[in-house]
Amino acid sequence: MPELPEVEVLTRHLRPLLHGKTIRGVIVKRARVLRPTAPGKFRRTLLGAKFTGLSRRGKYLLFQLEGKTTGKRMTLFGHLGMTGRMFVAPKHGRLPVHAAVIFDLGAERFVYEDTRYFGRLTLDGSATEKLGPEPLNGDFQPATLARALRRSQQAIKVKLLDQTLVAGVGNIYASEALFRARLSPKRAANNLTPGQIGRLWRAIREVLAEAIRWGSTVPLNFGGTQADGFFYFGRAPGAPDFYEERLRVYDREGKPCLNCRRPVRRITQAARSTFYCPHCQCD
Repeated sequence: MPELPEVEVLTRHLRPLLHGKTIRGVIVKRARVLRPTAPGKFRRTLLGAKFTGLSRRGKYLLFQLEGKTTGKRMTLFGHLGMTGRMFVAPKHGRLPVHAAVIFDLGAERFVYEDTRYFGRLTLDGSATEKLGPEPLNGDFQPATLARALRRSQQAIKVKLLDQTLVAGVGNIYASEALFRARLSPKRAANNLTPGQIGRLWRAIREVLAEAIRWGSTVPLNFGGTQADGFFYFGRAPGAPDFYEERLRVYDREGKPCLNCRRPVRRITQAARSTFYCPHCQCD
């Protein structure tokens, strides 16, 4: 599932492509991705609206628009779910089989494609109101993290997936941050010392910033014939330092730890895979 870095890179990619474009037509092929917004309201609200900005909140894309006649400002909320993609492509190209929503922008169109339809493109933003602080912003501090962890007996890896704790961190970067912080994913969240919380806070910010930095080098072009031009974890295929190879523990079960050369282990926590080094992450 795309996490904060992937969504941030996509936001930066789409922002200049959509800015100033007017929605001339709205096609909804999969109404379930609009929920709880009704298809009729979705079309009426967005038809004729102009894109004025695009930002990110956690794993959500926030499209800012201005109404056609009233000039009323509105926000369209997008979430990629597990398999979603959003891209701008020439209008007369072939649509992907799983296109869920299409906006006619004139010579181009904006396409939201989702194979499993777990994502969202909706006018309802209630899900974003429950999100915790942005991990790369100033309001996310060690003291903030400590207060939130103090109330939880969950394993720290499981707690990091709680979007009310910190927005945008998912399974991959939780494993990576805990490895960098030298913390066992099984340790109780309320049992971390101030020093350990400080290490975890720094590791979360470092791993996310690094993923964004490497991911930002990827040329995103979904309008071509490639099955998937996505950029998860880094640079385009064939480029040096492909970020997938830079992941230190995630999906490396049985491979040697990059620090101690002992095998990386995989366990299941809250129905998700956790990858860690039992030797390096013994705190």
